[in-house]
Amino acid sequence: MLHENIKIIRKSKGLSQEELAVKLNVVRQTISKWENGLSVPDSEMLVIMSEVFEIPVSTLLGEIIATEKEDELKIISQKLEIINLQLLQSSIKKRKRIHWIFISACVIIVAIFIILFLLKSPYLVWDYSDPETAVLGVALHSLEWLFVRLAPIALVGIIIGIILTRKKS
Repeated sequence: MLHENIKIIRKSKGLSQEELAVKLNVVRQTISKWENGLSVPDSEMLVIMSEVFEIPVSTLLGEIIATEKEDELKIISQKLEIINLQLLQSSIKKRKRIHWIFISACVIIVAIFIILFLLKSPYLVWDYSDPETAVLGVALHSLEWLFVRLAPIALVGIIIGIILTRKKS
């Protein structure tokens, strides 16, 4: 573990084996042996090394040193988590918007049914001898007939949409 920590800390400080060897007054091969676990620095050298690295000796001896790659992966995973949360919020907003559109369409269809029921098709008593009145009466009757036939099917579809887009617990 010590040999791994020496290598990781040296690289994180941007030092080559040669540069570290100069700072510690040893040869480069000594640094290589420490990093490969072939030999171990004495206690005096550990103290000097901790001063050069500006870290406590305990970090050199046993605390796990996180590598830069692990830090980068952690940062990337945090960003991905934020993006996923934003996508989830966007999806929830879209589902709510569609849900309320379905509810509004349902209310509008029911309101039109009530209005048609209350009006009782006044165009049926019109005088159809006038061509303009006849055309308007036929058009109104066609729209009412079409609405009464298609609206229940649309209403069932809309109710199913309301059920499918409701808040899931």
